[in-house]
Amino acid sequence: MIGRIPVLDVRPQVDCGRRPAKAVVGETFQVTATVFREGHDALGANVVLRDPAGRSGPWTPMSELAPGTDRWGADVTPSAEGRWSYTVEAWSDPVGTWRHHARIKIPAGLDTALVLEEGALLHERAAVGVPKSEGREAVLAAVDGLRDERRPVADRLAAALAPEVVAALARYPLRELVSASRPMPLQVERERALFGSWYELFPRSEGARPAANGRPAVSGTLRTAAERLPALAAAGFDVVYLPPVHPIGRAHRKGPNNTLSAGPHDVGSPWAIGSAEGGHDAIHPDLGTLADFDHFVARARELRLEVALDFALQCSPDHPWVREHPEWFHHRADGSIAYAENPPKKYQDIYPVAFDEDFAGIVRETLRLLRFWMDHGVRIFRVDNPHTKPVAFWEKVIGEVNRTDPDVIFLAEAFTRPAMMHALAAIGFQQSYTYFTWRNDKQELTDYLTELSGDAAAYMRPNFFVNTPDILNAYLQHGGRHAFELRAVLAATLSPTWGVYAGYELCENDAVRPGSEEYLDSEKYQLRPRDWAAAEREGRTITPLISLLNRVRRRHPALRRLRNLRFHHADNDAVLVYSKRTGDSCVLTVVSLDPHHTQEATVSLLMPELGLDWHDTVPVHDEITGETYHWGRDNYVRLDPGRALAPAHVLTLRPSSPIGGSPTT
Repeated sequence: MIGRIPVLDVRPQVDCGRRPAKAVVGETFQVTATVFREGHDALGANVVLRDPAGRSGPWTPMSELAPGTDRWGADVTPSAEGRWSYTVEAWSDPVGTWRHHARIKIPAGLDTALVLEEGALLHERAAVGVPKSEGREAVLAAVDGLRDERRPVADRLAAALAPEVVAALARYPLRELVSASRPMPLQVERERALFGSWYELFPRSEGARPAANGRPAVSGTLRTAAERLPALAAAGFDVVYLPPVHPIGRAHRKGPNNTLSAGPHDVGSPWAIGSAEGGHDAIHPDLGTLADFDHFVARARELRLEVALDFALQCSPDHPWVREHPEWFHHRADGSIAYAENPPKKYQDIYPVAFDEDFAGIVRETLRLLRFWMDHGVRIFRVDNPHTKPVAFWEKVIGEVNRTDPDVIFLAEAFTRPAMMHALAAIGFQQSYTYFTWRNDKQELTDYLTELSGDAAAYMRPNFFVNTPDILNAYLQHGGRHAFELRAVLAATLSPTWGVYAGYELCENDAVRPGSEEYLDSEKYQLRPRDWAAAEREGRTITPLISLLNRVRRRHPALRRLRNLRFHHADNDAVLVYSKRTGDSCVLTVVSLDPHHTQEATVSLLMPELGLDWHDTVPVHDEITGETYHWGRDNYVRLDPGRALAPAHVLTLRPSSPIGGSPTT
């Protein structure tokens, strides 16, 4: 039922308000609504936040976003984790209506005495709601002034329009006909759900010894992988993500480069989970033991790193489930179990789970497994192929986990159709993989990031992995080192969460064949030991750039947010310009999208988006080179692929401190 004063289309809302919008602690976001009323009387609106205990938070006044649109908005900031709600209240503003009439009638000499007395009565009523420490005496003084017949009429009116009176009643307005929207749910989570730098590594490759002189290769272990952690912490990463660490099946084991026939010493794919040594709650014997896993997690924690573990709900033909729960799999007409396919890809070594024969049993086992690893220190799960399982299944599982452990984060590895990706985000996944890997030109990036940072940001948080073990896109294959630099800058400054898969810093870009996105000698099927020390000595790594980007992200809160992204104009389609601003933190990024050639452009800034007036000039500090420029509305840039660290500017500025003069570059 519509209220006395209509309040319509409150946003953000997810699934018409049936599911919560999302935020993290300390994240500011805008609540908007359409608010209007009959006639011409003044009205007001405000947002009321209610915390998980049901207590009302600060009363936040709204303002009309653009004159004549009836669209109102206000920024709100939840301060703690939990299930919040927000409500928009609209109300008649009798004092505002009186001010409008009084400014017209009194100078014209119309009903002067009556208008002044009506004003006095309104201000008398309004003063009751103003705390003494917040300006009540000023409002009462206005009442006296309006009734003081010894003073000129203009002075009596001015007493009610005094700045201190207007300010007090802006904080504590006289509200009539208050109409409220229905409460909208809001789930507030810890900051890691929105912000973080991820690094993916295969423990079996760290410390591995390659085959030589007829001897088979020797796998790395969780203990040798832990020796890599200090370097990752020094590079500024927050999360180290491990592919499955469980026993790997031997039936239909894949050989190097996804060949169908594996040799006796081939290690197979970690996603072919399960063997005689155990299933999803076991550690592959080559990697060590659960004690070694606990050591890895503890060492990561000492370095302020979180461990994310792959959760792949699938099995090798050797998994104990195949014998113990045949009803969990799809059987073909000949009695065989159907293996996984994603045409043209075939995964003969993997059986997908079928849910409809024992949905409740699979939910119970999934919760047992997740809680098993949670008990071993894992609070982040990267879920493999969630789009091949029922959405209702994930809603049940994630809801149950987060009901008791709201700090646990689930990342959806769902490279699939938009509707499924959005549904998974709406029902509980805290983060999602995206199409970023395939968005490379200016229009693609602008359109896609505008979508992600707009209404979708209320429930879908992107994780911009620049590469994965499955995805080496054509841009990286053919762009050389500078392509890797550019994509790192884009991912780290466009999205609050980004990630790299090991080898990216070495600019590994050999595909298994022309036209394929698969790596040559893919680490999914074989050991890939890397000599990190030699790469550093020989300058074959872009780790210095990655480390710098992570440091900048930590220092500047604007880069820890998504909804604050704004694009600016450059008169060259090979140059992308965008900014992020949160309070006094403001970062302006200018990136060449061409890894091969020097690009020049005039950059035209939307100065109000930077907290500046159109004619201001400000010092901007280039975090990549350390140089400082003075920039104004229009600025010339020249981006050379040979520029130090990367062909880009990552500029930090303080919008509250403009300087005079003309812009220089």
